[in-house]
Amino acid sequence: MSFPLLTATAAVPAIGAIVTAAVPAARRTAAKWIALAFSLATLVLAAIALARFEPGGDRYQLTESHAWIPDFGVRYELGVDGIGVSLMALTALLIPFVILAGWHDADPVETKSSRWRPTQGFFALILMVEAMVILSFEATDVFLFYILFEAMLIPVYFLIGGFGDRAHAGGDEAGATQRSYAAVKFLLYNLAGGLIMLAAVIGLFVQAGTFSLTEIAAARADGTLDMSTGMERWLFLGFFFAFAIKAPLWPVHTWLPNAMGEATAPVAVLITAVVDKVGTFAMLRFCLQLFPEASKWATPVVLVLALISIVYGALLAVGQRDIKRLIAYASISHFGFIIMGIFAMTSQGQSGATLYMINHGISTAALLLVAGFLISRRGSRLISDYGGVQKVAPVLAGTFLIGGLATLSLPGLAPFVSEFLVLVGTFSRYPVIGIIATIGIVLAALYVLVLYQRTMTGPVNESVRHMPDLKLRELAVVTPLIALLLFLGVYPKPLTDIVNPAVEHTMSDVHKTDPKPEVEAAP
Repeated sequence: MSFPLLTATAAVPAIGAIVTAAVPAARRTAAKWIALAFSLATLVLAAIALARFEPGGDRYQLTESHAWIPDFGVRYELGVDGIGVSLMALTALLIPFVILAGWHDADPVETKSSRWRPTQGFFALILMVEAMVILSFEATDVFLFYILFEAMLIPVYFLIGGFGDRAHAGGDEAGATQRSYAAVKFLLYNLAGGLIMLAAVIGLFVQAGTFSLTEIAAARADGTLDMSTGMERWLFLGFFFAFAIKAPLWPVHTWLPNAMGEATAPVAVLITAVVDKVGTFAMLRFCLQLFPEASKWATPVVLVLALISIVYGALLAVGQRDIKRLIAYASISHFGFIIMGIFAMTSQGQSGATLYMINHGISTAALLLVAGFLISRRGSRLISDYGGVQKVAPVLAGTFLIGGLATLSLPGLAPFVSEFLVLVGTFSRYPVIGIIATIGIVLAALYVLVLYQRTMTGPVNESVRHMPDLKLRELAVVTPLIALLLFLGVYPKPLTDIVNPAVEHTMSDVHKTDPKPEVEAAP
Protein backbone atom coordinates (compact mmCIF):
# COMPACT_ATOMS: atom_id res chain seq x y z
CA MET A 1 0.00 0.00 0.00
CA SER A 2 1.47 3.33 -1.06
CA PHE A 3 1.90 6.18 1.40
CA PRO A 4 -1.35 8.26 1.58
CA LEU A 5 0.30 11.51 0.58
CA LEU A 6 -2.90 13.49 0.05
CA THR A 7 -4.31 12.45 3.41
CA ALA A 8 -1.04 13.33 5.09
CA THR A 9 -1.02 16.79 3.49
CA ALA A 10 -4.36 17.55 5.15
CA ALA A 11 -3.76 15.56 8.35
CA VAL A 12 -0.55 17.38 9.33
CA PRO A 13 -2.18 20.83 9.76
CA ALA A 14 -5.19 19.21 11.47
CA ILE A 15 -2.88 17.53 13.98
CA GLY A 16 -0.95 20.79 14.28
CA ALA A 17 -4.19 22.59 15.17
CA ILE A 18 -4.86 20.14 17.99
CA VAL A 19 -1.30 20.30 19.32
CA THR A 20 -1.23 24.11 19.13
CA ALA A 21 -4.56 24.44 20.93
CA ALA A 22 -3.32 22.13 23.71
CA VAL A 23 -0.27 24.26 24.55
CA PRO A 24 -0.62 25.83 28.03
CA ALA A 25 -1.76 29.44 28.11
CA ALA A 26 1.55 30.62 29.52
CA ARG A 27 3.47 29.18 26.53
CA ARG A 28 2.09 31.47 23.82
CA THR A 29 5.40 31.82 22.00
CA ALA A 30 5.82 28.04 21.90
CA ALA A 31 2.34 27.74 20.36
CA LYS A 32 3.35 30.13 17.58
CA TRP A 33 6.49 28.16 16.75
CA ILE A 34 4.59 24.87 16.82
CA ALA A 35 1.98 26.24 14.40
CA LEU A 36 4.71 27.53 12.09
CA ALA A 37 6.52 24.18 12.19
CA PHE A 38 3.39 22.25 11.24
CA SER A 39 2.63 24.69 8.43
CA LEU A 40 6.15 24.24 7.04
CA ALA A 41 5.80 20.46 7.28
CA THR A 42 2.57 20.74 5.29
CA LEU A 43 4.38 22.83 2.69
CA VAL A 44 7.02 20.10 2.32
CA LEU A 45 4.33 17.44 1.78
CA ALA A 46 2.52 19.65 -0.74
CA ALA A 47 5.80 20.20 -2.60
CA ILE A 48 6.33 16.41 -2.73
CA ALA A 49 2.81 15.94 -4.10
CA LEU A 50 3.44 18.62 -6.71
CA ALA A 51 6.73 16.97 -7.70
CA ARG A 52 5.11 13.52 -7.98
CA PHE A 53 2.25 14.79 -10.12
CA GLU A 54 2.68 13.91 -13.79
CA PRO A 55 0.97 16.49 -16.06
CA GLY A 56 0.69 14.02 -18.94
CA GLY A 57 -0.60 11.18 -16.76
CA ASP A 58 -4.05 10.20 -15.53
CA ARG A 59 -6.57 12.93 -14.90
CA TYR A 60 -6.71 12.25 -11.14
CA GLN A 61 -3.48 11.14 -9.50
CA LEU A 62 -2.23 10.18 -6.03
CA THR A 63 -5.70 8.73 -5.54
CA GLU A 64 -7.04 7.20 -2.33
CA SER A 65 -10.37 5.43 -1.83
CA HIS A 66 -11.80 3.91 1.34
CA ALA A 67 -15.28 3.06 2.56
CA TRP A 68 -16.63 5.74 4.89
CA ILE A 69 -20.44 5.50 5.23
CA PRO A 70 -21.24 2.48 3.06
CA ASP A 71 -24.96 2.47 3.89
CA PHE A 72 -25.29 5.83 2.13
CA GLY A 73 -22.75 5.21 -0.62
CA VAL A 74 -20.28 7.72 0.81
CA ARG A 75 -16.59 7.05 0.34
CA TYR A 76 -13.41 8.76 1.42
CA GLU A 77 -12.08 9.41 -2.08
CA LEU A 78 -9.20 11.72 -2.88
CA GLY A 79 -7.38 12.63 -6.07
CA VAL A 80 -5.85 15.71 -7.65
CA ASP A 81 -5.71 17.00 -11.19
CA GLY A 82 -3.43 19.81 -12.33
CA ILE A 83 -5.81 22.46 -11.01
CA GLY A 84 -6.32 20.83 -7.62
CA VAL A 85 -2.64 20.12 -6.97
CA SER A 86 -1.70 23.71 -7.90
CA LEU A 87 -4.25 25.23 -5.51
CA MET A 88 -3.27 22.78 -2.79
CA ALA A 89 0.35 23.92 -3.18
CA LEU A 90 -0.76 27.59 -3.12
CA THR A 91 -2.61 27.02 0.16
CA ALA A 92 0.34 25.28 1.77
CA LEU A 93 2.64 28.06 0.54
CA LEU A 94 0.59 30.94 1.94
CA ILE A 95 -0.17 29.61 5.42
CA PRO A 96 3.39 29.98 6.83
CA PHE A 97 3.36 33.62 5.67
CA VAL A 98 -0.08 34.11 7.24
CA ILE A 99 1.23 32.75 10.55
CA LEU A 100 4.39 34.87 10.45
CA ALA A 101 2.46 38.00 9.52
CA GLY A 102 -0.02 37.41 12.34
CA TRP A 103 2.68 36.63 14.90
CA HIS A 104 1.41 39.30 17.33
CA ASP A 105 -2.19 39.65 16.16
CA ALA A 106 -3.61 37.48 18.94
CA ASP A 107 -1.37 38.66 21.76
CA PRO A 108 -3.52 39.54 24.79
CA VAL A 109 -4.38 43.19 25.32
CA GLU A 110 -6.21 44.82 28.20
CA THR A 111 -9.49 45.62 26.49
CA LYS A 112 -12.93 44.36 27.41
CA SER A 113 -13.67 42.71 24.06
CA SER A 114 -10.34 40.93 23.51
CA ARG A 115 -9.10 39.95 26.96
CA TRP A 116 -10.47 36.44 26.55
CA ARG A 117 -8.78 35.66 23.25
CA PRO A 118 -6.26 32.81 23.51
CA THR A 119 -3.22 33.13 21.28
CA GLN A 120 -3.15 29.36 20.83
CA GLY A 121 -6.70 29.37 19.49
CA PHE A 122 -5.86 31.90 16.78
CA PHE A 123 -3.11 29.78 15.26
CA ALA A 124 -5.00 26.52 15.79
CA LEU A 125 -7.96 27.90 13.82
CA ILE A 126 -5.67 28.96 10.95
CA LEU A 127 -4.24 25.44 10.73
CA MET A 128 -7.73 23.93 10.84
CA VAL A 129 -8.83 26.10 7.92
CA GLU A 130 -5.73 24.99 6.02
CA ALA A 131 -6.52 21.31 6.61
CA MET A 132 -10.12 21.66 5.39
CA VAL A 133 -9.25 23.75 2.33
CA ILE A 134 -6.50 21.36 1.23
CA LEU A 135 -8.80 18.37 1.65
CA SER A 136 -11.53 20.14 -0.35
CA PHE A 137 -9.10 20.52 -3.28
CA GLU A 138 -8.41 16.78 -3.05
CA ALA A 139 -11.92 15.37 -2.51
CA THR A 140 -13.47 13.45 -5.40
CA ASP A 141 -16.52 12.33 -3.41
CA VAL A 142 -19.25 14.97 -3.67
CA PHE A 143 -20.57 14.38 -0.15
CA LEU A 144 -17.08 14.57 1.37
CA PHE A 145 -16.50 17.83 -0.48
CA TYR A 146 -19.80 19.21 0.81
CA ILE A 147 -18.88 18.42 4.44
CA LEU A 148 -15.57 20.25 4.06
CA PHE A 149 -17.19 23.11 2.12
CA GLU A 150 -19.47 23.79 5.10
CA ALA A 151 -17.15 22.86 7.98
CA MET A 152 -14.49 25.41 7.02
CA LEU A 153 -16.98 28.20 7.79
CA ILE A 154 -16.80 27.59 11.54
CA PRO A 155 -13.10 28.36 12.16
CA VAL A 156 -13.28 31.34 9.78
CA TYR A 157 -16.29 32.65 11.72
CA PHE A 158 -14.30 32.62 14.97
CA LEU A 159 -11.25 34.15 13.30
CA ILE A 160 -13.35 37.13 12.14
CA GLY A 161 -15.54 37.57 15.21
CA GLY A 162 -13.10 36.60 17.95
CA PHE A 163 -9.78 37.77 16.53
CA GLY A 164 -10.77 40.76 14.41
CA ASP A 165 -8.86 43.90 13.54
CA ARG A 166 -8.27 46.25 16.49
CA ALA A 167 -7.75 49.30 14.25
CA HIS A 168 -11.29 50.67 14.33
CA ALA A 169 -12.17 54.36 14.20
CA GLY A 170 -15.16 53.97 16.52
CA GLY A 171 -13.16 52.52 19.40
CA ASP A 172 -13.01 49.05 20.89
CA GLU A 173 -16.73 48.63 21.61
CA ALA A 174 -17.76 49.74 18.13
CA GLY A 175 -15.07 47.49 16.67
CA ALA A 176 -16.39 44.47 18.58
CA THR A 177 -19.89 45.15 17.27
CA GLN A 178 -18.68 45.46 13.68
CA ARG A 179 -16.60 42.28 13.97
CA SER A 180 -19.61 40.34 15.27
CA TYR A 181 -21.77 41.69 12.45
CA ALA A 182 -19.19 40.77 9.79
CA ALA A 183 -18.72 37.27 11.22
CA VAL A 184 -22.47 36.56 11.38
CA LYS A 185 -23.03 37.94 7.87
CA PHE A 186 -20.22 35.75 6.52
CA LEU A 187 -21.70 32.69 8.20
CA LEU A 188 -25.33 33.30 7.20
CA TYR A 189 -24.54 33.98 3.54
CA ASN A 190 -22.40 30.88 3.18
CA LEU A 191 -24.72 28.66 5.19
CA ALA A 192 -27.63 29.71 2.97
CA GLY A 193 -25.66 28.69 -0.10
CA GLY A 194 -24.61 25.46 1.59
CA LEU A 195 -28.19 24.45 2.42
CA ILE A 196 -29.26 24.90 -1.19
CA MET A 197 -26.22 22.93 -2.29
CA LEU A 198 -27.18 20.13 0.14
CA ALA A 199 -30.52 19.77 -1.61
CA ALA A 200 -28.66 19.57 -4.94
CA VAL A 201 -26.21 16.99 -3.55
CA ILE A 202 -29.12 14.80 -2.43
CA GLY A 203 -30.81 15.25 -5.80
CA LEU A 204 -27.61 14.23 -7.57
CA PHE A 205 -27.38 11.07 -5.47
CA VAL A 206 -30.99 10.17 -6.26
CA GLN A 207 -30.22 10.53 -9.96
CA ALA A 208 -26.81 8.82 -10.01
CA GLY A 209 -26.91 6.41 -7.06
CA THR A 210 -23.40 7.43 -6.00
CA PHE A 211 -21.47 10.42 -4.69
CA SER A 212 -18.27 9.53 -6.56
CA LEU A 213 -17.31 12.32 -8.94
CA THR A 214 -15.40 9.98 -11.24
CA GLU A 215 -18.23 7.43 -11.40
CA ILE A 216 -20.87 10.09 -12.11
CA ALA A 217 -18.71 11.72 -14.79
CA ALA A 218 -18.03 8.34 -16.42
CA ALA A 219 -21.74 7.50 -16.40
CA ARG A 220 -22.55 10.86 -17.98
CA ALA A 221 -19.91 10.28 -20.65
CA ASP A 222 -21.03 6.78 -21.69
CA GLY A 223 -24.74 7.56 -21.52
CA THR A 224 -25.68 5.19 -18.67
CA LEU A 225 -26.74 8.21 -16.58
CA ASP A 226 -29.38 9.99 -18.60
CA MET A 227 -30.40 13.07 -16.64
CA SER A 228 -33.31 15.16 -17.91
CA THR A 229 -32.53 18.68 -19.07
CA GLY A 230 -34.70 20.27 -16.40
CA MET A 231 -33.21 18.20 -13.59
CA GLU A 232 -29.65 18.92 -14.70
CA ARG A 233 -30.33 22.65 -14.74
CA TRP A 234 -31.87 22.66 -11.26
CA LEU A 235 -28.95 20.67 -9.84
CA PHE A 236 -26.47 22.99 -11.56
CA LEU A 237 -28.17 26.04 -10.04
CA GLY A 238 -28.01 24.47 -6.57
CA PHE A 239 -24.27 23.88 -6.83
CA PHE A 240 -23.48 27.13 -8.63
CA PHE A 241 -25.35 29.32 -6.13
CA ALA A 242 -23.26 28.01 -3.24
CA PHE A 243 -20.04 28.41 -5.22
CA ALA A 244 -20.99 31.95 -6.33
CA ILE A 245 -21.41 33.01 -2.70
CA LYS A 246 -18.09 31.49 -1.70
CA ALA A 247 -16.28 33.00 -4.72
CA PRO A 248 -17.87 35.70 -4.32
CA LEU A 249 -19.86 36.80 -7.39
CA TRP A 250 -22.19 39.79 -7.70
CA PRO A 251 -24.89 40.12 -6.28
CA VAL A 252 -24.10 37.64 -3.45
CA HIS A 253 -20.76 39.28 -2.68
CA THR A 254 -21.66 41.73 0.07
CA TRP A 255 -20.28 39.63 2.94
CA LEU A 256 -16.69 39.93 1.67
CA PRO A 257 -15.98 43.66 2.28
CA ASN A 258 -17.31 43.34 5.83
CA ALA A 259 -15.35 40.17 6.54
CA MET A 260 -12.07 41.44 5.10
CA GLY A 261 -12.48 44.87 6.66
CA GLU A 262 -13.04 43.54 10.18
CA ALA A 263 -10.59 40.62 10.06
CA THR A 264 -6.89 41.06 10.69
CA ALA A 265 -4.80 41.32 7.53
CA PRO A 266 -3.51 37.71 7.76
CA VAL A 267 -7.05 36.38 8.25
CA ALA A 268 -8.23 38.55 5.34
CA VAL A 269 -5.55 36.84 3.23
CA LEU A 270 -6.80 33.48 4.48
CA ILE A 271 -10.33 34.37 3.36
CA THR A 272 -9.74 35.87 -0.08
CA ALA A 273 -6.55 34.09 -1.18
CA VAL A 274 -7.37 30.64 0.19
CA VAL A 275 -10.99 29.99 1.24
CA ASP A 276 -12.66 31.88 -1.62
CA LYS A 277 -10.66 29.87 -4.17
CA VAL A 278 -12.70 26.81 -3.16
CA GLY A 279 -15.72 28.42 -4.86
CA THR A 280 -14.07 29.08 -8.22
CA PHE A 281 -12.24 25.73 -8.11
CA ALA A 282 -15.55 23.94 -7.52
CA MET A 283 -17.09 25.62 -10.55
CA LEU A 284 -14.45 23.94 -12.71
CA ARG A 285 -14.46 20.60 -10.94
CA PHE A 286 -18.15 20.09 -10.22
CA CYS A 287 -20.35 22.44 -12.26
CA LEU A 288 -18.65 21.91 -15.61
CA GLN A 289 -17.84 18.23 -15.13
CA LEU A 290 -21.15 17.07 -13.64
CA PHE A 291 -23.52 19.38 -15.51
CA PRO A 292 -21.95 20.21 -18.88
CA GLU A 293 -25.16 21.02 -20.76
CA ALA A 294 -26.54 23.14 -17.93
CA SER A 295 -23.21 24.96 -17.71
CA LYS A 296 -23.46 25.92 -21.37
CA TRP A 297 -27.12 26.91 -20.88
CA ALA A 298 -26.20 29.23 -17.98
CA THR A 299 -23.08 30.70 -19.62
CA PRO A 300 -24.63 33.95 -20.98
CA VAL A 301 -26.09 34.88 -17.58
CA VAL A 302 -22.93 33.91 -15.68
CA LEU A 303 -20.77 35.98 -18.03
CA VAL A 304 -22.99 39.03 -17.49
CA LEU A 305 -22.80 38.56 -13.70
CA ALA A 306 -19.02 38.20 -13.94
CA LEU A 307 -18.81 41.35 -16.04
CA ILE A 308 -20.87 43.27 -13.48
CA SER A 309 -18.55 42.00 -10.75
CA ILE A 310 -15.51 43.24 -12.67
CA VAL A 311 -16.80 46.77 -13.26
CA TYR A 312 -18.86 47.16 -10.08
CA GLY A 313 -16.08 45.92 -7.80
CA ALA A 314 -13.52 48.18 -9.45
CA LEU A 315 -15.78 51.24 -9.28
CA LEU A 316 -16.46 50.75 -5.58
CA ALA A 317 -12.75 50.20 -4.95
CA VAL A 318 -12.06 53.62 -6.47
CA GLY A 319 -14.35 55.31 -3.97
CA GLN A 320 -13.20 53.55 -0.78
CA ARG A 321 -11.69 55.39 2.18
CA ASP A 322 -10.74 52.19 4.05
CA ILE A 323 -7.56 50.44 2.83
CA LYS A 324 -8.75 46.89 3.46
CA ARG A 325 -12.23 47.44 2.05
CA LEU A 326 -10.59 48.84 -1.09
CA ILE A 327 -8.61 45.63 -1.47
CA ALA A 328 -11.79 43.62 -0.81
CA TYR A 329 -13.69 45.32 -3.64
CA ALA A 330 -10.65 44.89 -5.89
CA SER A 331 -10.81 41.16 -5.13
CA ILE A 332 -14.48 41.06 -6.14
CA SER A 333 -13.42 42.54 -9.48
CA HIS A 334 -10.66 39.95 -9.82
CA PHE A 335 -13.01 37.07 -9.04
CA GLY A 336 -15.20 38.38 -11.84
CA PHE A 337 -12.26 37.87 -14.21
CA ILE A 338 -11.73 34.34 -12.89
CA ILE A 339 -15.38 33.34 -13.36
CA MET A 340 -15.48 35.00 -16.77
CA GLY A 341 -12.47 32.91 -17.83
CA ILE A 342 -14.07 29.70 -16.56
CA PHE A 343 -17.35 30.22 -18.45
CA ALA A 344 -15.78 31.60 -21.62
CA MET A 345 -15.47 27.90 -22.49
CA THR A 346 -12.08 28.30 -24.16
CA SER A 347 -8.78 26.69 -23.22
CA GLN A 348 -7.10 30.10 -22.94
CA GLY A 349 -9.87 31.41 -20.70
CA GLN A 350 -9.86 28.43 -18.35
CA SER A 351 -6.06 28.24 -18.20
CA GLY A 352 -6.01 31.96 -17.46
CA ALA A 353 -8.70 31.56 -14.80
CA THR A 354 -6.71 28.84 -13.05
CA LEU A 355 -3.52 30.87 -13.20
CA TYR A 356 -5.52 33.86 -11.96
CA MET A 357 -6.56 31.90 -8.87
CA ILE A 358 -2.93 31.20 -8.06
CA ASN A 359 -1.51 34.60 -9.01
CA HIS A 360 -4.32 36.49 -7.30
CA GLY A 361 -3.59 34.53 -4.13
CA ILE A 362 0.07 35.56 -4.20
CA SER A 363 -0.48 39.21 -5.22
CA THR A 364 -3.34 39.80 -2.78
CA ALA A 365 -1.34 38.20 0.01
CA ALA A 366 1.60 40.52 -0.71
CA LEU A 367 -0.55 43.68 -0.85
CA LEU A 368 -2.78 42.82 2.11
CA LEU A 369 0.03 41.76 4.41
CA VAL A 370 2.05 44.91 3.72
CA ALA A 371 -1.16 46.91 4.25
CA GLY A 372 -1.55 45.09 7.54
CA PHE A 373 1.97 46.05 8.61
CA LEU A 374 1.15 49.65 7.70
CA ILE A 375 -2.15 49.65 9.62
CA SER A 376 -0.61 48.05 12.71
CA ARG A 377 1.95 50.88 12.90
CA ARG A 378 -0.59 53.72 12.60
CA GLY A 379 -3.60 52.03 14.19
CA SER A 380 -5.98 53.18 11.44
CA ARG A 381 -7.42 51.73 8.25
CA LEU A 382 -8.43 55.13 6.83
CA ILE A 383 -6.47 56.29 3.79
CA SER A 384 -6.74 59.91 4.93
CA ASP A 385 -4.68 59.17 8.04
CA TYR A 386 -1.57 58.52 5.95
CA GLY A 387 0.72 60.49 3.66
CA GLY A 388 4.42 60.65 2.87
CA VAL A 389 5.14 57.16 4.19
CA GLN A 390 7.74 56.52 1.49
CA LYS A 391 9.97 59.20 3.03
CA VAL A 392 10.05 57.56 6.48
CA ALA A 393 9.63 53.87 5.54
CA PRO A 394 10.89 53.41 1.96
CA VAL A 395 11.06 49.60 2.03
CA LEU A 396 7.48 49.36 3.27
CA ALA A 397 6.38 51.80 0.57
CA GLY A 398 8.32 49.93 -2.12
CA THR A 399 6.84 46.55 -1.28
CA PHE A 400 3.39 48.12 -1.07
CA LEU A 401 3.88 49.52 -4.57
CA ILE A 402 4.96 46.17 -6.02
CA GLY A 403 1.95 44.47 -4.45
CA GLY A 404 -0.29 47.17 -5.88
CA LEU A 405 1.23 46.95 -9.35
CA ALA A 406 0.71 43.19 -9.29
CA THR A 407 -2.92 43.78 -8.35
CA LEU A 408 -3.41 45.96 -11.44
CA SER A 409 -1.71 43.25 -13.54
CA LEU A 410 1.36 45.17 -14.65
CA PRO A 411 3.28 43.35 -17.42
CA GLY A 412 6.23 41.50 -15.93
CA LEU A 413 4.32 40.49 -12.80
CA ALA A 414 2.45 37.19 -12.47
CA PRO A 415 -1.21 38.38 -12.65
CA PHE A 416 -0.64 39.97 -16.08
CA VAL A 417 -0.24 36.56 -17.74
CA SER A 418 -3.46 35.21 -16.27
CA GLU A 419 -5.52 38.33 -16.97
CA PHE A 420 -4.24 38.44 -20.54
CA LEU A 421 -5.21 34.79 -21.13
CA VAL A 422 -8.67 35.35 -19.64
CA LEU A 423 -9.30 38.33 -21.90
CA VAL A 424 -7.95 36.57 -25.00
CA GLY A 425 -10.03 33.48 -24.26
CA THR A 426 -13.17 35.52 -23.64
CA PHE A 427 -12.71 37.79 -26.66
CA SER A 428 -12.30 34.85 -29.05
CA ARG A 429 -15.83 33.65 -28.23
CA TYR A 430 -17.60 36.67 -26.67
CA PRO A 431 -15.89 39.79 -28.06
CA VAL A 432 -18.36 42.31 -26.57
CA ILE A 433 -17.93 40.85 -23.08
CA GLY A 434 -14.15 40.87 -23.51
CA ILE A 435 -14.07 44.49 -24.62
CA ILE A 436 -16.26 45.74 -21.75
CA ALA A 437 -14.19 43.75 -19.24
CA THR A 438 -11.12 45.82 -20.13
CA ILE A 439 -12.76 48.69 -18.23
CA GLY A 440 -11.77 46.79 -15.10
CA ILE A 441 -8.10 47.09 -16.08
CA VAL A 442 -8.34 50.86 -16.41
CA LEU A 443 -10.16 51.20 -13.09
CA ALA A 444 -7.61 48.92 -11.39
CA ALA A 445 -4.82 51.28 -12.38
CA LEU A 446 -6.86 54.16 -10.97
CA TYR A 447 -7.63 52.71 -7.53
CA VAL A 448 -4.16 51.24 -7.00
CA LEU A 449 -2.22 54.35 -8.01
CA VAL A 450 -4.55 56.71 -6.14
CA LEU A 451 -4.19 54.53 -3.03
CA TYR A 452 -0.40 54.65 -3.30
CA GLN A 453 -0.39 58.38 -3.96
CA ARG A 454 -2.58 59.22 -0.96
CA THR A 455 -0.77 56.97 1.51
CA MET A 456 2.86 56.97 0.41
CA THR A 457 3.60 60.23 -1.43
CA GLY A 458 3.23 63.92 -0.65
CA PRO A 459 4.01 65.71 2.62
CA VAL A 460 4.70 63.51 5.62
CA ASN A 461 1.62 63.22 7.82
CA GLU A 462 2.57 64.05 11.39
CA SER A 463 1.11 60.77 12.66
CA VAL A 464 3.51 58.69 10.50
CA ARG A 465 6.62 60.82 10.96
CA HIS A 466 8.25 58.26 13.29
CA MET A 467 6.87 55.14 11.61
CA PRO A 468 9.47 52.32 11.56
CA ASP A 469 10.32 50.48 8.36
CA LEU A 470 9.76 46.76 7.81
CA LYS A 471 11.43 44.49 10.33
CA LEU A 472 13.21 41.21 9.65
CA ARG A 473 10.13 39.04 10.31
CA GLU A 474 8.03 41.23 8.02
CA LEU A 475 10.66 41.13 5.29
CA ALA A 476 10.70 37.33 5.59
CA VAL A 477 6.97 37.41 4.82
CA VAL A 478 6.99 39.85 1.91
CA THR A 479 10.23 39.07 0.06
CA PRO A 480 9.37 35.49 -1.08
CA LEU A 481 5.95 36.62 -2.29
CA ILE A 482 7.44 39.42 -4.38
CA ALA A 483 10.07 37.03 -5.75
CA LEU A 484 7.29 34.65 -6.83
CA LEU A 485 5.37 37.47 -8.51
CA LEU A 486 8.46 38.38 -10.51
CA PHE A 487 9.41 34.79 -11.38
CA LEU A 488 5.93 33.72 -12.52
CA GLY A 489 5.53 37.02 -14.35
CA VAL A 490 8.43 36.27 -16.69
CA TYR A 491 8.32 32.45 -16.65
CA PRO A 492 4.82 31.00 -16.06
CA LYS A 493 5.61 27.75 -17.93
CA PRO A 494 5.97 25.56 -14.80
CA LEU A 495 2.37 26.39 -13.90
CA THR A 496 0.91 26.21 -17.41
CA ASP A 497 2.48 22.78 -17.97
CA ILE A 498 0.58 21.46 -14.93
CA VAL A 499 -2.69 23.28 -15.55
CA ASN A 500 -3.21 22.88 -19.31
CA PRO A 501 -3.86 19.10 -19.39
CA ALA A 502 -6.55 19.52 -16.69
CA VAL A 503 -8.13 22.32 -18.72
CA GLU A 504 -8.20 20.05 -21.78
CA HIS A 505 -10.15 17.48 -19.76
CA THR A 506 -12.62 20.15 -18.65
CA MET A 507 -13.11 21.37 -22.21
CA SER A 508 -13.78 17.78 -23.23
CA ASP A 509 -16.38 17.46 -20.44
CA VAL A 510 -18.43 20.34 -21.85
CA HIS A 511 -17.81 19.22 -25.46
CA LYS A 512 -16.24 22.51 -26.43
CA THR A 513 -13.32 23.34 -28.70
CA ASP A 514 -11.59 26.65 -29.16
CA PRO A 515 -13.09 28.81 -31.93
CA LYS A 516 -10.98 28.99 -35.04
CA PRO A 517 -9.61 32.44 -35.86
CA GLU A 518 -11.31 34.12 -38.77
CA VAL A 519 -8.72 34.89 -41.44
CA GLU A 520 -9.68 36.59 -44.66
CA ALA A 521 -8.44 34.98 -47.82
CA ALA A 522 -5.60 36.77 -49.60
CA PRO A 523 -6.70 38.72 -52.71
